[in-house]
Amino acid sequence: MANTNEPKKDAYALAGVDIDAGNALVEAIKPLAKATSRSGADASLGGFGALFDLKATGYKDPILVSATDGVGTKLRIAIESGKHDTIGIDLVAMCVNDLVVAGAEPLFFLDYFASAKLEIDTARAVVRGIAEGCKQAGCALVGGETAEMPSMYEGKDYDLAGFSVGAVERENILPRTDLAEGDIVLGLASNGVHSNGFSLVRKIVADEALSLSAEAPFDPSRTVAEALLEPTRIYVKPLLAAIRTGKVKAMAHITGGGLLENIPRVLPQGFGVWLSTQSWPVPAIFKWLAQKSQISGQEMARTFNCGIGMVVIVAAQDADEITGLLSDAGEKVFRIGEVEKNLSENRVSLQGMDANWPC
Repeated sequence: MANTNEPKKDAYALAGVDIDAGNALVEAIKPLAKATSRSGADASLGGFGALFDLKATGYKDPILVSATDGVGTKLRIAIESGKHDTIGIDLVAMCVNDLVVAGAEPLFFLDYFASAKLEIDTARAVVRGIAEGCKQAGCALVGGETAEMPSMYEGKDYDLAGFSVGAVERENILPRTDLAEGDIVLGLASNGVHSNGFSLVRKIVADEALSLSAEAPFDPSRTVAEALLEPTRIYVKPLLAAIRTGKVKAMAHITGGGLLENIPRVLPQGFGVWLSTQSWPVPAIFKWLAQKSQISGQEMARTFNCGIGMVVIVAAQDADEITGLLSDAGEKVFRIGEVEKNLSENRVSLQGMDANWPC
């Protein structure tokens, strides 16, 4: 006869899911979420849904703006190097930078973390980065979801998704409708590759037989992993200050598709831009990627940000003021081109690009 005094095993644990670990993680990250609290949200965790009081933010005629994204195969660098503390900043950046180009202030953020087996230390490091990103953006981390799915993921693999909601007064929605020929295109410097093009980056690293712990050939002061995991720059607070001047006409977040495909997304029909490729310094990492991949400068500009993570379009008479405001806020700003009438299919013209650009 079976011994009925033996402790029964948890059915979910037998399937590879640890409920206690999930509960422990929620307790561990509560202080991180609380530190991101802002008007409209108390950033408490544990309920079925997060409440946000839009009236408390002071908007009069608000339009809600939403965004969702991930960080792509940059995650593989974090997983393989065991460096998880900045990837959460990337997750926030990819969402909130998309909100601010609509003129919106990010209000709150939620995350989704899925893994084969929940490793509390890893998840806490990721969420610490998410909380840091939220603080940089001025939005509240109000909740999220953690999923253990051993049949979907293997080993130490995990995946991330982020979701953010912001608000903008109806009359301040960007892009504006008054873009005109001769408007100035300002470029804000990126931190590096940000979170796009990593399938190609990882292929080049593999082809070069580079260890993630090796000295980066394009930055001897850091390892390959450290350089590649430099987090996506969050431009929100400086850009909101610029928007409040009423002199910003349009902005474009330079993500997948690079300079060539993102800028046209905010231009009216019949307009394009010309960019001077000699007007900003191209970071060494992009020169290295171009050399090793042997792809054309045109293709580099369609794949990577090439050193420009955000574009701001203003009238010519306002360019110096907005440049000064953004520079004072810590951004590196370059005057990289102008708006022009353009009826062609290629609405971004790269000027001054010789056969070796960006090398």
